[in-house]
Amino acid sequence: MDSTYSFADLACVLSHPAMGQLSLQGEGLGSITFSEANDLTQHDTAADGSVMASKIESSSGTIVIQVQQTSDAAKWLRRYINYIKAAPSSEFTRATLIGSSKVMGVTHTCTGVSPQKRPDASYQQAGQQISVTLMAQRMKEAA
Repeated sequence: MDSTYSFADLACVLSHPAMGQLSLQGEGLGSITFSEANDLTQHDTAADGSVMASKIESSSGTIVIQVQQTSDAAKWLRRYINYIKAAPSSEFTRATLIGSSKVMGVTHTCTGVSPQKRPDASYQQAGQQISVTLMAQRMKEAA
């Protein structure tokens, strides 16, 4: 069976009620990575070798967005982080991020999103990408 992957088929939208939306589809986007923060299982092995498996119900995670440092997306992300840093605590986790890949048939829905920290500032002879790490209280993947 033949298959084709295309980064262009990925569409992501980061939304915050006070900041509006950032559509991440091209326009300087280098990559986006969705990572669960916790394991789904833990195994405890007794002295006799029997194993007890624990199913862990956790849905938090991180999203790492890499964008060109001069892109509109980088500017929006910096404004968003500056806003969140100065805003009341009630605004801190009101963001959502939804990423969908049409080709893979997968949608990532992240709620309770907040920035982990400001992106590192790195300057070289040639332009680079910056990485913004967001944390999600809840991350769900649906196929």
